[in-house]
Amino acid sequence: METHNIEKLTGAQKSAILIMTMGKERSAKVLKSMREAEVTEIMAEVARMANVDDRVVEQVLGEFAVTASARRHVAIGGVDVARELLEATVGERRADEIFEQLNMSMMSAPFEFLRKADPRLVLGFIRDEHPQTIALVLAYMTADSASMVLSGLPEELQREVAVRVATMDRTTPDIVATVESALERRLSSVIQQGDLSSVGGVQTLVDLLNRSDRATERLIFEGLENHDEVLADEVRSMMFVFEDILTLDDRSVQQVLRQVDSKDLALALKGVREEVKRKILDNISSRAAENLQEEIDMLGAVRLTAVEEAQGAVVRVIRALEEAGQIVLTRSGDEYVE
Repeated sequence: METHNIEKLTGAQKSAILIMTMGKERSAKVLKSMREAEVTEIMAEVARMANVDDRVVEQVLGEFAVTASARRHVAIGGVDVARELLEATVGERRADEIFEQLNMSMMSAPFEFLRKADPRLVLGFIRDEHPQTIALVLAYMTADSASMVLSGLPEELQREVAVRVATMDRTTPDIVATVESALERRLSSVIQQGDLSSVGGVQTLVDLLNRSDRATERLIFEGLENHDEVLADEVRSMMFVFEDILTLDDRSVQQVLRQVDSKDLALALKGVREEVKRKILDNISSRAAENLQEEIDMLGAVRLTAVEEAQGAVVRVIRALEEAGQIVLTRSGDEYVE
């Protein structure tokens, strides 16, 4: 690969150029500090680079030096000092571009403290707040933590908060700042500046419900359907439930089954529709299918909650594989071409 234009270079390609200019010993030390996936990506770019223009090498080195210098001066001299130095070195326009990137990496997200706090502690902080306040806080938490907090709220409040999360779209920093100020002593968080902050919405609720137990999920859907049937249908269409395994192609099902515990699988298939069970049995060997059917039969009567927990474990594997890009889930409204 011939490289002539720095504007077209990816981060991995720029890193590859830096690595090639360091020499073997220094490069080895740098690579040892990286994750395996990063090393693989950078080495692939090194292997593909046949000719790199000298001017591009100089630009990459210069960009690295300027960015590193900016970060160092932000640490010891403050933002204003760093900006002055950058403007003097690369001009006002380029300094603005570099600082935009630095600001994104340096500024804290709203309610950053919540990402480190025990969800049970957060539940105690906010359970007596207004439903809109709780919805706003949950929207800024990770989906895992938010689902734990939501499931700990009283049933009626769960429904109302879920509706507010789903219908929330954009919230001005002033509103978020007001909430943070009211919770300052307990939450100790920092507001991220900007004209508008995207928060909440249907996808936020979907992520939250995908990590909730089935009882909470059913409860929330009852509340959504009573409030807005169209909204409930939209949320449901974006979620993946156990029986949606029917929508997976055989190769994806096989990938999922390789990572699912056999006991969870047997329990998850207890009482499901025959076509769902057949989808699973058709994607394992005949011997494994016989063993699985025997294990299902030996279970006898089991609690519905136990079955739902096992199905939830399978669904979590499916979602993890989707997030890793190893399988593709078919969503309502998705369009495909051959």
